[in-house]
Amino acid sequence: MAMKIRLARGGSKKRPFYRVVAADSRMPRDGRYIERLGTYNPLLPKDSEERVKLNVERIQYWLGEGAQPTDRVVRFLEAAGLREKTERNNPNKGKPGKKAVERAEEKAAKLAEATAAPAEEAAAE
Repeated sequence: MAMKIRLARGGSKKRPFYRVVAADSRMPRDGRYIERLGTYNPLLPKDSEERVKLNVERIQYWLGEGAQPTDRVVRFLEAAGLREKTERNNPNKGKPGKKAVERAEEKAAKLAEATAAPAEEAAAE
């Protein structure tokens, strides 16, 4: 059985609340799970202690049994000191989109025209 430590969404519409659960990977996201391991409330401030609560002993047990945490849960574990921080690299995240590049090119062209016009006027005089 492929075990995952993942988030199960709860809460009402536009008011998310998540349970950190140990579940079979074949079960639905919000469906049946084996054990509840903690909670995550993204609506609370980032410095609040109530934002992420984890049952560290049970999480270590499930990791020892071979459960694989999801990316978001790995970040919670890194913040709690249960895992070493891994270097993440997303080189495409910092690149501007297609429209932003087009706007920058248009702005550069207008700036070049604006600087060229006074130079031409000075040369004509």
